[in-house]
Amino acid sequence: MAPRHILQAIPVRDERSLFTLVENRSAYTLDACELNVFETHQEARGVNLSFGDWVLTSMLRGKKVMHLYDKPGFDYLPGESVIVPPNELMKIDFPEAEKHNPTQCIALAISAEQINSTLQLLNEQYPKVEQDAQWRINQEYFHLANNAELADIINRLIRISLSEHTREKDILAGLALKELLIRLMQTQARHLFEANCTQLSATHRFAHVLQYIKENITSRIDVNRLSDKACMSRASFFRKFKEEFGHTPADFILRERLRLAKKYLQNPANSVTQACYMAGFQNLSYFIRAFKNEVGATPKVFQQQADKTLAVR
Repeated sequence: MAPRHILQAIPVRDERSLFTLVENRSAYTLDACELNVFETHQEARGVNLSFGDWVLTSMLRGKKVMHLYDKPGFDYLPGESVIVPPNELMKIDFPEAEKHNPTQCIALAISAEQINSTLQLLNEQYPKVEQDAQWRINQEYFHLANNAELADIINRLIRISLSEHTREKDILAGLALKELLIRLMQTQARHLFEANCTQLSATHRFAHVLQYIKENITSRIDVNRLSDKACMSRASFFRKFKEEFGHTPADFILRERLRLAKKYLQNPANSVTQACYMAGFQNLSYFIRAFKNEVGATPKVFQQQADKTLAVR
């Protein structure tokens, strides 16, 4: 899973104020959504939970094991979110929850009217590049690492729900929900196309572009010529690419090169300079700045941390 952005903390409730030690719920209701904060203060297994609306859940602290769609359970950790359709049963285990290590998670239930109006707006005013494609929430990509954009908008909705007391609170929440849905679908699109660009490259122009980038990532890529690969004008290509993925083509190339550089840095035989040029960067200083901005540590520190992790194993 990609690097995860941790959400802002919400104070844990005093145990004396809890109604139950397992999935204690605090609800904050607005016109178009309801923010639920769940806390569990003791180990538990097989806890069932479902909502009548689409719900975006995000982990704040602790660990859950989530079971969805009759598939094997998966660890659910801070920095991750799960999107669940209406009336879908979530079966949840809390293997590590205890008084001094509670599990805390938010569940943002979004009204069908809010989702439908947002999808209608996007499909009418910002149609997808392929003729038959539609904006939609993809149920197949339900377990996501929070990227910076997704974490930022979730944090904003938490602040609005918990701390905003103005008359325009519901208006602010409605605008934020639109952005949340867009960020969510863009994140899902990146997962879909990055994981399946080879299979989709013959039928989808953006998949063809991503496949070309991946195959040439260590070489110099002329971003301005990628529109030719998509058989689009330069202006339309850049606009629709950003709409689809939430990133520019240059952003995608940079992140692919940084991902490759991290792989090379995990081998202690490679120097930072070698990892830089092997990953397709042309300038060492730029590589170090971009790496630290994305990862939060310099390439050298990242490599030293990776070496320590390997030594412990």
